[in-house]
Amino acid sequence: MSYFLTGSVLDNGFGIGPVLLCMAASVVYGIGVAAVYMTNHHYNTNFVITLALLPVTVQIIVMIANGNIGAGIAVAGAFTLVRFRSIPGNSRDMGAIFFAMAIGFVTGMGYLFFGLLFLLISGGMQLLFSALHFGGNRQKLRLLRITIPENMDYDGLFDSVFAGYVESAELEQVKTTNMGSLYELTYHIRLKELAATKDFMDALRTLNGNLNISIGREHTEQTEL
Repeated sequence: MSYFLTGSVLDNGFGIGPVLLCMAASVVYGIGVAAVYMTNHHYNTNFVITLALLPVTVQIIVMIANGNIGAGIAVAGAFTLVRFRSIPGNSRDMGAIFFAMAIGFVTGMGYLFFGLLFLLISGGMQLLFSALHFGGNRQKLRLLRITIPENMDYDGLFDSVFAGYVESAELEQVKTTNMGSLYELTYHIRLKELAATKDFMDALRTLNGNLNISIGREHTEQTEL
């Protein structure tokens, strides 16, 4: 029993039985990774399916490359190509990918119990952090983009609105858009506890000539008005 908990099922060679056992474990663990990711998060179906299948894919690659330096270099090159040809995601997506890949590496070496242990501990900690809203004080941080006409002086323009809705505001970037006829201002802001986002945006609209305004936690999670 102790050997099963600490040993590898591949110690006696790459028989069809141990390989199929590792593949089955990888699929089950991958479903577990996907289930953890889906909890309390918005998700894309294709990405979740990829997460579920990623451990078994990595596992097979590890088995084939095990002990073969040339194959290992080829695998590293393949992963590099995938990295640079993939669409950038946020930190949560990247963390989920590394989580699934780590389990695939462990099962690829035949350590099924350690893979299960890693899934339970890491997945459990993610669920716990999510339930406790760990780091939730940063949820008030927003990325604010405001478009204004080129002839409008933006220095201090929105200070009166910021005073009523935000705890802090820092101008990060100013750039021209629309062939130089408009400016786009990018602020990092921290909303007040009871500030209403819609009221805040409506107040800004009265000052920027009803041009585009966007506000969101991340670059890919913005609402426009």
